[in-house]
Amino acid sequence: MVYTPPPELAGLSLAQIAEQVAARKLPPVEQWTPEQVGESHMRILADGTWLHEGSPISRPAMVRAFAGLLRREDDGSYWLVTPFQKLAIEVEDACFIATDVSETEGNLAFRINTDELVVAGPDNAIRAAGDPDAPAIYLHVRRGCEARLNRSTYEQLARIALEHGDDWTVSSGGEAFSLVPA
Repeated sequence: MVYTPPPELAGLSLAQIAEQVAARKLPPVEQWTPEQVGESHMRILADGTWLHEGSPISRPAMVRAFAGLLRREDDGSYWLVTPFQKLAIEVEDACFIATDVSETEGNLAFRINTDELVVAGPDNAIRAAGDPDAPAIYLHVRRGCEARLNRSTYEQLARIALEHGDDWTVSSGGEAFSLVPA
């Protein structure tokens, strides 16, 4: 099956974004309780690079496939889950990188480095960490996994916040999110 990336984010309506999100079929990882537990020998670097046994995974389709199996436990550990295995994976910072944001019909839609689209809101909160002089902004993607906004996406989001006032907050999905770490 040939992979076709979604169109440019800025040109999509909210309905089109919602259609793209709904079209992404993810495996029901939450329903699986495999008995075999092990080590994946995989690591996600802070820049979003996926490694297996120290070597980068160069095929984007493989990264997208593995990303659909990710889950974060309450204790902060990350796992790749299949019906038969639960394999630990090391994550340096965040599982994903947010590479673009667009304000569409009063909502914030993000593209992440796996070409998925995520609309911020109650189920996909924006979180500010770090300190006010050097904030790190994260977006909840799914199953406890987050995307860290890259520099250009943070700048886009900051411009959106400043267009709406000077309190460094943004709104999406009926929720308000501060871009200033607590």
